[in-house]
Amino acid sequence: MDVIVGGGVVGLSVAWRLAREGRPVTVVDPAPASGASHAAAGMLAPVSEVTYTEAPLLRLGVAALRRWPAFAAALAEDAALPPAGPEGVSGLDLRAEGTLDVAFGADDMAALDELAAFMEKLDLPVERLTGRECRRLEPMLAPSVRGGLLAPGDAWVNPRRVTAALLAALERRGVPIVRARVSELVRTDGAVTGVRLAEPPAEPPAEPPAGPAEGRGSAPLAATDGRAGDEVLAAERVVLAAGAWSGELAEVPVRPVKGQIMRLRSPQPLLTRCVRGTVHGSPVYLVPRGDGELVVGATQEELGYDTRVTAGGLYELLRDARELVPGVTELEVADVVAGLRPGTPDNLPVIGPGRTPGLTYATGHHRGGVLMAPLTAAILMGEESELAALCSPGRFREIS
Repeated sequence: MDVIVGGGVVGLSVAWRLAREGRPVTVVDPAPASGASHAAAGMLAPVSEVTYTEAPLLRLGVAALRRWPAFAAALAEDAALPPAGPEGVSGLDLRAEGTLDVAFGADDMAALDELAAFMEKLDLPVERLTGRECRRLEPMLAPSVRGGLLAPGDAWVNPRRVTAALLAALERRGVPIVRARVSELVRTDGAVTGVRLAEPPAEPPAEPPAGPAEGRGSAPLAATDGRAGDEVLAAERVVLAAGAWSGELAEVPVRPVKGQIMRLRSPQPLLTRCVRGTVHGSPVYLVPRGDGELVVGATQEELGYDTRVTAGGLYELLRDARELVPGVTELEVADVVAGLRPGTPDNLPVIGPGRTPGLTYATGHHRGGVLMAPLTAAILMGEESELAALCSPGRFREIS
């Protein structure tokens, strides 16, 4: 039996693929779908997020995006979701209208021109736009926008709907979800042979918590206090998909990167595609949902396991978003949350077996967990061998 430690979008996707192949699998997480996946905006944007130093990450992202349509269709069928409606593919709110990266000043325009030239060398689909062309696509953009870069192939999805569908699909296939924390990996003769469970909460939540404190629903999968329980869940293989807490259970160089995010609500969608830009030196993005919600994100803060939502973080998000789309200040605040992305030293995920027999990694996805979930599952199923080499755990000496 495979035991998946972690019930975010990556862990659930891996478990679902294994279950579809008829392999016995169990997911262990104290509060599935309540961590970084719950906070994420859901951008599937490998092209618009490309940088000059991250060509391997771009390869992974482009390959992952190609897998999303088939992944979404199969998931919708397995989860018995209703037919596709106005909110995207089969209720997942999967959309592919592209990402518009806008610029304000001469320096911003020069940076976008350089980025466009770099993308064109890589044969990536991009379109350079004037300010007027940008506002023709998105009339609510600020008049001060000088120009932009459209990545028409980029997409986005609602991660909360995706994880809900994954949980429904796993339930339909009879996959157990153990709502408990993992205190440690069990080792026998140098191999990982299972996980030890901490004492579970008396009344585990039936669904992710709601309201402004949602980020605090993301409890670490490794017990940090209290007495560990005696129950051991045996496994032929343990897949460590614990996100930012993976380093608490194994020697893997994954650190938490805090991100605060806002969800605003309006009767009608304010934008038709993702819009992003750099304001006061900080990147900001706005992701529209089919139901009128607008996601504004996200800060990047190196503050350890701090998941507090702060006034300063929200102020910066709203200030920067207003520079791009002035109308955001008139929208209702629907939700604020802080999540912890699992970052690695080279920004590439850690996917595949390590040096310890019985232990496999599926972690370290940083900003790309939602995007790379289908690809991660495929790699662990033995597909995409060339891409698997890019994110092999063997590149880090710390993994043992």
